[in-house]
Amino acid sequence: MSPRDPKNPGGEAPVPPAAKKLTVKQEREQRRLAKVEAFKKQQARAKRNRIIAISLSSVAAVAVVALIVTIVVTSSTPARDPESIDIAGLETWSDIDYTHTNEDVDYEALYGMTPPAGGSHNQYWLNCGIYEEPQTEENAVHALEHGAVWVTYNPEDVAGDDLETLRDSLPGSYIILSPIEGLEAPVVASAWGAQVMLDGVDDERLGDFIEKYWQSGDVPEPGARCDGAIDGPGKLA
Repeated sequence: MSPRDPKNPGGEAPVPPAAKKLTVKQEREQRRLAKVEAFKKQQARAKRNRIIAISLSSVAAVAVVALIVTIVVTSSTPARDPESIDIAGLETWSDIDYTHTNEDVDYEALYGMTPPAGGSHNQYWLNCGIYEEPQTEENAVHALEHGAVWVTYNPEDVAGDDLETLRDSLPGSYIILSPIEGLEAPVVASAWGAQVMLDGVDDERLGDFIEKYWQSGDVPEPGARCDGAIDGPGKLA
């Protein structure tokens, strides 16, 4: 027989601490601690999720930048030096005067140009754009002085889908497109002091000519405006 515990003379088994009834204050404290612990775990999960999201976003951003760089590097073509572009059949004129006049100018008699590619001209330039009617030469030449390219076409040779193709092949600014009855070639491209007769709307020399002379810095007034002056008849755009 086991000796009696002097502190427990009745011999009852001791009550474990966990089995003791908690006071209201202790229950509240335990609930508070449980909520704090749950909140801390929630915050830790949110932090981990933010880190993962930021990491994934960074990886995605780097991938997008790399893709863009790859596309630019692989698809871009270095600009050619205009001086290096050779154009078969190109005719040029140097030391052309660029005085203003209110008189009609006979460009063929004075300079041997049809249509004109420089010379004396009206003080008001023709606004660049797409025209479906012939334009006054003296105003168009002034636009060439500002770096525009004037593309003319014979309406007997270029119409319908061909005309749409020609329009679509041109830049959106510093371009004049207009018809000229009886033009010697289906299409003629003119810039200040330069001109080429083209076989049609799909003549590759048109692109070379525009690349060489469009907004050239060698014109008398480079960078001057090609709008804000005169709209000729039949302007479409």
